[in-house]
Amino acid sequence: MAVFLNMMIDYFILKYLHVSCVAISYTLFVLRGTWMLTTSPRLQQRWVKVVPHVNDTVLLLSAITLAVLTHRNPLVETWLAAKIVGLLVYILLGFVAFRLGKTRRAKVTTWILAQIVFAYIVAVALTKNPFVL
Repeated sequence: MAVFLNMMIDYFILKYLHVSCVAISYTLFVLRGTWMLTTSPRLQQRWVKVVPHVNDTVLLLSAITLAVLTHRNPLVETWLAAKIVGLLVYILLGFVAFRLGKTRRAKVTTWILAQIVFAYIVAVALTKNPFVL
């Protein structure tokens, strides 16, 4: 019984960490995007370039640990595979929005599209259904 209780506590701590990192990640993404839109010099501060990557690393590690702890396999569970594909699309769109975008229009468009993909990832996580659209 104690082992099961410890596993449940570990799961809830990891899940809380994961969800907290999701909220922080999105908040930082919106903040950075807002600064990009207003051409704020804040976007060039060192912490703005470091903190999101540290948080996203913790987010990814917590996701992997949760998947292992709960024996989730993205090759079997389509909703988890959809989240992973969505994450890759989100990262690509964010990369274009903040680094590769040549025009303001391209940056804004990819920033908005990334937020739509983010909403999809959250919807899939909450429903465990990759067809939430």
